[in-house]
Amino acid sequence: MNILIAGDFCPQSRVQEFLEDDKFAEVLGDVKEITGKVDFSIVNFECPVTLGGEHPIDKKGPNLQCSEKGVEAIKWAGFDCVTLANNHLLDFGAKGVSNTLGLCKKHGIVTVGGGMNIEEASQILYKKIGDKTLAIINCCEHEFSIATETTAGANPLNPVQQYYAIQEAHTKADYVLVIVHGGHEHWQLPSIRMQDTYRFFIDAGADAVVNHHQHCFSGYEIYKAKPIFYGLGNFCFDKPHTTSSIWNEGYMIQLQFDNSIGFHILPYLQCKKEPCVQLLEPASYDKRLKELNSIIADPELLRTHQDVYYSKEEKKYKQMFEPLDNRLFNALRKRGILHSLISPKRKLLALDFIQCESHRDRLIYHLLH
Repeated sequence: MNILIAGDFCPQSRVQEFLEDDKFAEVLGDVKEITGKVDFSIVNFECPVTLGGEHPIDKKGPNLQCSEKGVEAIKWAGFDCVTLANNHLLDFGAKGVSNTLGLCKKHGIVTVGGGMNIEEASQILYKKIGDKTLAIINCCEHEFSIATETTAGANPLNPVQQYYAIQEAHTKADYVLVIVHGGHEHWQLPSIRMQDTYRFFIDAGADAVVNHHQHCFSGYEIYKAKPIFYGLGNFCFDKPHTTSSIWNEGYMIQLQFDNSIGFHILPYLQCKKEPCVQLLEPASYDKRLKELNSIIADPELLRTHQDVYYSKEEKKYKQMFEPLDNRLFNALRKRGILHSLISPKRKLLALDFIQCESHRDRLIYHLLH
């Protein structure tokens, strides 16, 4: 059983222009050669389809969208399935989710990870391939796209619920694949929490775990003979004036499910000089992946890198607890004066509100109401 998994597809800018002109081959021609050689292929559909009349939701970050041509391009490229559990599925409300689900069905593409409520969004996808069955579980970290009992959106990352899903999948399938959307954007390593969570999924019975979201590729590890990939990078996501950075690099994974789990890494450049996905030689990222993998394999080294990364944005996160935001207070903040006025006792209170699960539940409730 050969399964192909690709990262974030979001047809913007030049790619959008090409797809509107039906130039699918110019954008995804290289990829079609690969999808035709596997049993089942999956890509993350990173934006909802809008047809007119939809309204963007209130959120932090951009509201992404595409036309039906985005779905047509995925179908043309040979992808069989799209993962929808990501932080942009709900960018244009329930209507955008409904459009995306309906048009994928229209074009013969199966979906997982998104729905018109949490019951639909959390459904496990079962795919019969030959005499074996693959179960796919798709979820994402909590941002502004999460489904509820009564509202549309994505299946949330919840290790307890994913544990039960993995247990259920094992009663109905031969192999279980977990695909997660999460991580720190533009950072090429997993957090300690991510590593702990994804290893737990393997402990719970998953045969492979694959992650995307960070807009750059990360490394991987073999944990208890099962692969965990911590970031595939953008699959096809054009960004104006960004043509020579980690944004433009990525790889697809070809997984072989058999008595053991094997894999091949398929590196590429995307939306560099031209708005397309350009396959590279198999060994193109070997040296850099080896460096990332060595960090991932060393708990102390990974924590050191995480601490250095977190320290770079210290001011940005600390100012979230400073309620006033104007020119005067921004000037005081830049000089480190404003934060110094926050008492140690209040810092401890904020820490308690965040790290204690019960307090955090109440904090989130009050921020939403």
